[in-house]
Amino acid sequence: MKKKLVVLSGAGISAESGLKTFRDSDGLWENHRIEDVASPEGFARDPQMVLDFYNARRKQLLEVEPNEAHLLVVELEQYFDVHVITQNVDDLHERAGSTNVIHLHGELRKVRPLNSLTKIITWETDLHLGDMSTAGIQLRPHIVWFGEPVPEMEKAIEICESADIFLIVGTSLQVYPAAGLIHYVTEKCGVYLIDPNLENSFVQQENFYKMSAVEGMRKLTPVIKNQS
Repeated sequence: MKKKLVVLSGAGISAESGLKTFRDSDGLWENHRIEDVASPEGFARDPQMVLDFYNARRKQLLEVEPNEAHLLVVELEQYFDVHVITQNVDDLHERAGSTNVIHLHGELRKVRPLNSLTKIITWETDLHLGDMSTAGIQLRPHIVWFGEPVPEMEKAIEICESADIFLIVGTSLQVYPAAGLIHYVTEKCGVYLIDPNLENSFVQQENFYKMSAVEGMRKLTPVIKNQS
């Protein structure tokens, strides 16, 4: 039986494909205040602006490709039972070929009715006011906004509890509840961290790769393969 490798990924891995991250520029996301485009209150105030914002994000996503870090995560499936838990709303892990992906914060290429967490619809084009579910309810982006529950969290916790190796790549471990997943791995679990900006207080120094996602995955992949 293959060992279980759990990968927790964040914005840093997507940034190397050309997707911008809101934490890189004074808390603004594409020149918008986060609370205006990533909260239920923001949507209630100006739904058209919020829909336009995510339409632009969806369009940008279709213009980029998975990078080497995504592909190296896929390569590890040859050696491990790999589960990706991502804070990212893009589908770059899936497009790279990862087969087990949990999106904690939702997905850009999916929508749902305003009154449902579970009626999720694949959506490839722009979303507009007046786009309704079959029950006549306005559709919204399938994104977990600030202040909303994280439906996939319990499943993510269960996966972490049974991990043999836990790899954190491209996340600052500042966004909760996702950042708390590190506390659910066992003492026997090997924990590795790739991030160019963090001051390491999470893992043993020899398991901390203070570098970009691509560079870190290049260096760490052979190390992890040796543990299969």
